[in-house]
Amino acid sequence: MNNLSLGNPASWPAPAKLNLFLHVVGRRSDGYHLLQTAFQFIDLCDELRFYQRPAGVIERLSGADAVPPEQDLVIRAARLLASQSDKPLGVAIELIKHIPMQAGLGGGSSDAATTLVALNQLWSLNLSVDQLAELGLKLGADVPVFVRGRAAWAEGVGEQLTPVDFPETPFLVIQPPVSVSTAEIFQSSELTRDTPVTTIRAFRAEGGRNDCTSVVRTRYPAVAQALDWLGQYGEAKLTGTGACVFAGCTDLEQAVRVNAQLPAALGRGYVVKGINHSPLRARLQLERAQHD
Repeated sequence: MNNLSLGNPASWPAPAKLNLFLHVVGRRSDGYHLLQTAFQFIDLCDELRFYQRPAGVIERLSGADAVPPEQDLVIRAARLLASQSDKPLGVAIELIKHIPMQAGLGGGSSDAATTLVALNQLWSLNLSVDQLAELGLKLGADVPVFVRGRAAWAEGVGEQLTPVDFPETPFLVIQPPVSVSTAEIFQSSELTRDTPVTTIRAFRAEGGRNDCTSVVRTRYPAVAQALDWLGQYGEAKLTGTGACVFAGCTDLEQAVRVNAQLPAALGRGYVVKGINHSPLRARLQLERAQHD
């Protein structure tokens, strides 16, 4: 790994995602829910920087300060990857957060995926994308899609991925002033768990819903208010289990215009664009080109 200085770091992107729909189609005997969803990245990204440390030292310089280092997905990802080597490895990780936490945007999973992809390159471990995705699944169901770096149709618990290109639409994303517990929503007795299985073709023709929306609306009035307000301007949806909601816009100008009207009490708005290829892939290609 390069001995980078704090004054001249090379950053790696970790993009957020939207769930364009989310159907809960069943439940496994182990309690995990069976899902169908469509993942698309957006151009809102965290940044990660990696610094050389002595063998065996894996530490966090900055990041999700509310999360203890032992529970931080970035540190867990680095340690999991290091365990695949037959020699001790070290790194210090600086995480610059731009993606809100507990918001349904996948920031933690994306940070973990970027850690796996970047350190696999920087540590010269040469694990395949399939191997990295398999490791990522141990950290969370959403990690593999970020490792693979393609917008995708997802099934199973979210790990069965089929690459799909969706329209790269401008979106307005609203972050209400609340955090939503994913575990709470999926454990709710009110959650619909028997939505009929659909297909990519049917989704393209008819769209889909988020089965978590009604539960989140009931338990988090701030999310319901954001959905109702945004629904005046387009089809407002929940991403993941929230708290963020989003709507597609006809163009960037509309997204900016609607965001300017957002009442402060409803939360923070982000004008973003849907993207089908993660910027992490381009960053990895650049790193490889520089060291060939």
